[in-house]
Amino acid sequence: MSTILVLGGYGGFGARLSRRLAAAGHDVVVAGRRLASAKAFCAAHPRCRPLQADRNDAVAPMLERVRPDLVIDAAGPFQGSSYDLPRACIAAAIPYLDLADGRAFVTGIGELDASARAAGVTILAGASSVPALSGAVVRRLAQGMDAVTAVEIAISASNRATAGTSVAAAILSYVGKPIRLWRGQRWSEGVGWQELRRERFAMADGSSLGRRWLALADVPDLDLLPARLPGRPAVSFRAGTELTLQTIGLWCASWSVRWGWLSSLQGLARWLLLAQRLTARWGSDRSGMIVRMFGLADGRRLERCWTLVAADGHGPEIPVLPAAILAERILSGSTAPGARDAGTALDLTDFEPSFAGLSIRHEVRESVESDALYARIMGSCFAQLAPSVAGLHGVLGDAGVQGRAVVRRGRHPVARAPAALLGLPAAGEHVLHVGFSEQHGVERWTRAFSGRRFASEFSEQDGYVVERFGPFRFRFDLVNEGDGLRMVLRGWSVARLLLPLAFAPRVSAREWDEAGLFCFDVSIALPLIGLLVHYQGWLGTKDCAG
Repeated sequence: MSTILVLGGYGGFGARLSRRLAAAGHDVVVAGRRLASAKAFCAAHPRCRPLQADRNDAVAPMLERVRPDLVIDAAGPFQGSSYDLPRACIAAAIPYLDLADGRAFVTGIGELDASARAAGVTILAGASSVPALSGAVVRRLAQGMDAVTAVEIAISASNRATAGTSVAAAILSYVGKPIRLWRGQRWSEGVGWQELRRERFAMADGSSLGRRWLALADVPDLDLLPARLPGRPAVSFRAGTELTLQTIGLWCASWSVRWGWLSSLQGLARWLLLAQRLTARWGSDRSGMIVRMFGLADGRRLERCWTLVAADGHGPEIPVLPAAILAERILSGSTAPGARDAGTALDLTDFEPSFAGLSIRHEVRESVESDALYARIMGSCFAQLAPSVAGLHGVLGDAGVQGRAVVRRGRHPVARAPAALLGLPAAGEHVLHVGFSEQHGVERWTRAFSGRRFASEFSEQDGYVVERFGPFRFRFDLVNEGDGLRMVLRGWSVARLLLPLAFAPRVSAREWDEAGLFCFDVSIALPLIGLLVHYQGWLGTKDCAG
C-alpha cells in the first residue's frame, strides 16, 4: 500500500484521519512538532510511524527523506498560512490535500493550478466538513432548481467533541472581526461570532438535538457558493457548541475585538480549549449539521433542508471523512491534476459507506413555501401587478436590487429629531441599494442611500401589511392602481399602543412600472410640522457585485 505523510497526524482531527488511513492498509507517517506525542500515538496504532516536523519549516528535505505517495496537512490553523507546503509538493511531484477551513487559503489555492498541472499532480484544499461535505450537500439540494435565493449552513458540535489548539485558534482568528458576506445581491459585511441565532436540529421522525445557539463563522463557502449556484444566492454559515454558556460567552468576548479593545482573541486558544475540556461533562455526545436552501423550481417556491445528526461521539469523525475518501481517489490515480478547492470534488452519495459505519443519520426534506407577503395579502390582485413590481415583492430568503433616488427633507427644526431617530437619508441624489431578507413570512428591507442605511420590517396582520420602524408600527391597505399599487395608512401604534389615526404621519406611497423599471414615490409628513422626507426614484439593476 501507499505511504501517506500526515502533518498534525496525532492532533484532534489528524489522529482520527491517521487511524482511518492505517486501518485501510496504508503506511502512515504521523508528523508533528512534538516527537513524544507522535511516538505515543504510533505505539498504539500499527502501520503508523512517528516523525518530528513543522509545516512552517523547510519541508523539501522532509519530503526527500520520507518520499511519501501523498501529503495530507491536518495541522492548521490555515488562517494566514502560506502555500509553502503545497508548492514543495508540486516541486517534488507529490500529490497533496488538506483539511483547511481558512477562507483565503482555500479560495486562493487556484493560484497553484498551472504549476500543479505542469507537474501532473493533484492539489486539493478544504477536504473537510467545509467546503467538501457542504459543497456536496449544496449541489444535491440545488438539483432541479432554476434559481437559488439563499443558503444557510450551520454546525453544532457536541461539547465532548475534542479538537486541537489549532482549531480553537482558527475560530478565534475571526471572532469580532469583519466577515465579507454576499447578501442582497451585493457584498456586505458581518462580524465574526455575532448575529446569534437558535437552530433546531431535528429529524423527520421527531428526534432532535434541541435548539442550540449559533454564531456567524468565516468559512470558504461564503466565497465559493454564490458563484457556483444559479441566482447567486446569499450564503450564511453559523457554528457553535451545544452549551449555551460557551457560544454566548464567546459572543460576549467578540465585542472586545469589534470595539477595538483587543486586536484579536487568537492568543487565547489554549484557554478556550481548556474551558471546553473543563465543561465537557456537562454536554452530550451528539453533534449536528444543517444545510438549508431556498429557491425556485418550475415556478414553485421551495425550501430544501439537509439535516445530519451524529451520536455516540462520532461527530468529530465527519471533518476527516472527505480527506479519507479523496486520499483513496488520489492514490488510485482517478483525480485530475491541478490545484483547486475540494468544494466540487465529492457527491453526497460518496459519504454513504462512511456514514453507515458510524452513528450518523441524515436526510433531505423539501417543503413548498407559501406565497410572498404581498401576494398573500393582495390575493388575486397581485397577478395584475407589472412584472417589475410583482418581482420586487416576490422575496424568498434573500434578494437585492439597485437604482437611484432623489431625496428631499423637511426644513422644520422639529422634523430633524424623528428623521435622525429613523435614520432617514440626507437630501440630494443618491445611488440606492435595497436588500431584502425574508424569514418566517417577515420581510426586512434595508435601504442604503449612498451607503447610509435605514431598515424596516414588513409583516401581515388581519389582511394588512404592517411596516415597523423600531417601536413604530404602521398598518397599510394595499390598493391596486393599474399595474402598480398604492399604500393607504389605516392605523398606527407606538410600542403596540394604538394611537388615533388623526395624529398619524401623512404617508403617501406609490409603486409602478416604467419601461421595465420599478418606480416609487414615498412622502412622509407630520401634522402641524409638514414634510419629514420625500424620496422617489427607480430600482431595477440586480448586478450589485461592486
